[in-house]
Amino acid sequence: MTIRDFQQRIEAIYFEKDSRRGLAEDFGWLVEEVGELSRALRRGRHEEMAGEFADVLAWLCTLASIADVDLQDAASAKYAAGCPKCGATPCSCPS
Repeated sequence: MTIRDFQQRIEAIYFEKDSRRGLAEDFGWLVEEVGELSRALRRGRHEEMAGEFADVLAWLCTLASIADVDLQDAASAKYAAGCPKCGATPCSCPS
């Protein structure tokens, strides 16, 4: 599944409900999921981490869809040539 496929799948499942809530409230849900991911990372349970990573990605897709941003295009435009600052892969920017 591509990033675009996933974003479209999340739109099909949730867009109507999420768009009624709006960006600000949906952003709150993303932040909550990031907190849950943080807890899962501290616990170190792979299955739990995988589920929370998926939830964070789903909420990010929701926000992008409501803002009319294609995440696949945005990511490709910014990172396809390497680091956006130095242009290298791997990044050679000073820490």
